[in-house]
Amino acid sequence: MKFFIFSMICAFLKATLQNSTGHWTLLPHILVVQVDGTVGQLPLSCLASLEELTRGGHKSEDIFWMKNGVKEAQRGNWYVVQLEESLGGGNYSCYNKEGALLNHTVVLIQEDETKRRKILVKNDDESYLKCSARNFNGEFHCSWTWHSSRVGKVSFIKARRVSDDGVTHCSVDASGNQWTCSSAENNFTCSVDVSGPRISCLDQHYCPYAEESRQICIGIYVSTQHFLVEYYSTCFFLSEIVRPDKVTIRKANTTMIEWSYPSSWNSPFSYFPLTFQIAQIKRLCKRCDNPCTDSRVTKTLTVHSTDICQFEVKHKTKAVCIRAKDALCNSQWSEWSFYRSASPSGANCVFIQP
Repeated sequence: MKFFIFSMICAFLKATLQNSTGHWTLLPHILVVQVDGTVGQLPLSCLASLEELTRGGHKSEDIFWMKNGVKEAQRGNWYVVQLEESLGGGNYSCYNKEGALLNHTVVLIQEDETKRRKILVKNDDESYLKCSARNFNGEFHCSWTWHSSRVGKVSFIKARRVSDDGVTHCSVDASGNQWTCSSAENNFTCSVDVSGPRISCLDQHYCPYAEESRQICIGIYVSTQHFLVEYYSTCFFLSEIVRPDKVTIRKANTTMIEWSYPSSWNSPFSYFPLTFQIAQIKRLCKRCDNPCTDSRVTKTLTVHSTDICQFEVKHKTKAVCIRAKDALCNSQWSEWSFYRSASPSGANCVFIQP
């Protein structure tokens, strides 16, 4: 009798899978199903084996299913998910006749690339993920912008170094926000920022004094409340995405101002030098919070220094704007810092070699 039931299940699965699309396990209890717009079916099992079914004293006909908390008409150890276009995703759970939860599976739908409606929108540089690092300590951040009608959440994170060998295993803690990705050579930890669309990651094996020979690759699966899922990825060297924090400008005395390296930047500064760009603003914008907007900065002075730098204050210039970037690689400039002249006649800043 058991063999007959098992044979019937195998025949059922064979007939059903002929119309099924590709699918794989993203995490325990989470399946990703690829669809191409045609009609398909996906069988879900409540209890994994016939032995588990009989050992628990369960009868297949007593098992009932719920989709997203709503009871379904289908009963039994197998549930057939109907796939049509992008429909079919959901949280499927099965229960015994007493109402006790036996199992659950979240089905996420990944549409065909040619028909996909993007969950994220491109940034100014035509990329979906924008990554940056404050220094060379191995920590970096990646952010994105949700589509206005498809705000979702992070379903999976994979962080690794580009390598020809080794398998990276990624797992998440009970909160769903702390991720660990490990291989024989690499160990990354990532956290999802609950206050905004961003993740923060740390390469546990990164050495700021060694040459970076392999790129970091970040892959993120994001899903919507309608159980659609998409995959986005980017690769980079930390030297390509490093962006220093704003420099600090202080008044040195009645005629001088000075600035210094950001406190978060790596030391010694002789090994991690910064290049500074200085702009002089002669006319302030009354409605501008920051006078150093790119449209107002037309002439700049570039300074290379590994120490505190000073400017001598004269008249006519209303504000001094300063920003920094890594001196050894073509990375991003920091945000502008500015100093407004306190003298009635304004200030003009002339660079004095430190």
